[in-house]
Amino acid sequence: MNNDHWLKKGLVLFLFFFKIGCFTFGGGWAILAQMEQEFVTKRQWITKEELLEMVAVGKSVPGIMITNISMLFGYHVGGIFGGICTVAGITCPAILILSIVTVFYNTLKDNYWVTAALTGIRAAVIPIIGSAALSLGKDALRSRIAVAVLAGGFAFYMLGGSNIFLVLAAVAIGLVCHFAGVKL
Repeated sequence: MNNDHWLKKGLVLFLFFFKIGCFTFGGGWAILAQMEQEFVTKRQWITKEELLEMVAVGKSVPGIMITNISMLFGYHVGGIFGGICTVAGITCPAILILSIVTVFYNTLKDNYWVTAALTGIRAAVIPIIGSAALSLGKDALRSRIAVAVLAGGFAFYMLGGSNIFLVLAAVAIGLVCHFAGVKL
C-alpha cells in the first residue's frame, strides 16, 4: 500500500468519525447505526458480521464502548494508523464540545432554549438506537441457542445478576458451542 492511499484512508476515517462525534447524540449505539450505514452498506469495507464481532469485543473490554469499537474498526480497515485516526476522530469533538460547555456551563444550565433543544434531541435518539439494535440484532440472533443465551442473560441481568459473571458465562457458552461445533 503506498503512502498516499494510507494517508487518504486515514483522513477519511478521521473525518467520518469526527463528523459523527460532533453530531451523534445517544452514545455508542447511535454511532453504530451510522457506522453500519456508512461502512457496511455504502462503502462495503466490512460486513455486518464483522461489525457485530467488533461490537462484542468492544463491549467486553474495559473502556468506552464506542472508542473501543472505533479502534478495532480503524485497525481492521487501516492498520495501526487507521485505529489512531478513528480514535482521534471520535474523541476530539467530545473534548472540544465539553471544553466549550464547561466554560459556559453556568449560562447554559438554566437556558430555556438549550433545555428544549436537548429534550428534542433525546426524543430523536430513541429511534436511532432502536434501528441499530434491530438491524444488528437480526444478524446476531441466527439460531435458537443464540436467542436462548440472550433471553437467559437478559433474565439474569434483570434479576440483579453480576455483569462480570454474565460476561464470563457468555464466554464459556461461546467456547463450549465452538468446540462442540454448534453454531450460535
